[in-house]
Amino acid sequence: MVTIYRTDDRKIHEEGKIAPGVWINMVNPTVTEAEEIAEELNLDVHDLLAALDEEESSRVELEDGYTLILVDIPAKEIRHDKEAYTTVPLGIILTMDEIITVCTEETSVLMAFINGRVKEFSTKKKLRFVYQILYKVSSLYQANLRIIDKKRTEIEERIDSATEDIDLIDLHTLESTLVYFATSLRANAVVLDRLTRYKRLEQYPDDKDLLEDVIVENQQAIEMTMIYRDIINGTRELMSSVLDNRLNNVMKTLTVITLVMGIPTLISGLYGMNVAGEWMPLSAAPYGFGIICLLIMVICTVTLFVLKRKKIF
Repeated sequence: MVTIYRTDDRKIHEEGKIAPGVWINMVNPTVTEAEEIAEELNLDVHDLLAALDEEESSRVELEDGYTLILVDIPAKEIRHDKEAYTTVPLGIILTMDEIITVCTEETSVLMAFINGRVKEFSTKKKLRFVYQILYKVSSLYQANLRIIDKKRTEIEERIDSATEDIDLIDLHTLESTLVYFATSLRANAVVLDRLTRYKRLEQYPDDKDLLEDVIVENQQAIEMTMIYRDIINGTRELMSSVLDNRLNNVMKTLTVITLVMGIPTLISGLYGMNVAGEWMPLSAAPYGFGIICLLIMVICTVTLFVLKRKKIF
C-alpha cells in the first residue's frame, strides 16, 4: 500500500500524486508498486525494498541523488500463542524533494505523524522529519521495555504461590525479546552516529539539538534493556531454584513416608512367616495382636520424632 502525505499550515493531508515536499509512506508494498515509485523518482528498486527483508541490518547508504537509512523498530508478534515483541526494519529514503518510508507493517511510530500527534512536523523539513521518526522509535522502545518489565514483575509476584513451568517459558520469551532489542538498539546507535556527520541535506538550527536528544533516548533505551535483561536473568534463576526446592521437599516427604511405612510392613512380614508359633513373640498372648499394633505405633512415633529433631521434614 502506498500513501502520499503533505503538510500545509501544520496540518497533514493526503495527496493524490507525487510532488516536491511530500512524504510517501509504503506499507508492505508490492513489487509493482515499488517499481513504479522507483522509476518515477529514479531510485534503485532494491534499495526501496530493502526494509522488507527482515535480515537487513541498520545502516546509512549515500547513493547518487538519494540517501537510504535503515533502522530497526519494535513490533508485535505471536510467540507460543502469546503476544510478544520483536523488531522489524524501517527504511527511510531521502531524495532532494521527497521523503519515503518503507515498512512491512503499519507501525505506531508513523501513525503518530499521520494522526497529527507530533508537534512542529513538516514533510518539507526532511532531515528534521527523520530525526522525529528516530525519536519516536527510541520512545517506543522505552515504552515496550516498561511493558516487558511489568510482565516480569507479574511473574515474580507469583513465585511464592502459583509458580508454574509456563512462567519459565514466559521469562525466556521476555529475555529473548530483550536480546533482539539490545542488538537492534546498538545497530541504531551506529546509524545515529553516522547521521551526526551527515552534511548532504540542509539542517535547521534545531535539528542538531533534536539529533542529540535522539542519541540520548537511544542510549537510555540500551541501558534499560541491559538492566531489565539482568533482572530477568536473576528472576529466572530464582524461579528455577524455587521449583527445584519444591521438588526436593516433595521427595523428602515421600522418603519420610516410605521410611515410616516400612516399619509396620517389616514387622507384619516377620509375623506372616510360616514358622512355629512358639518362636514368634506374643503369638500366644490373649492381646498379642493389640500389643504388636501398639508397639508398631510407638516405633513409628519415635521414628517421626527423631526425623523431626534432625529437621529431615
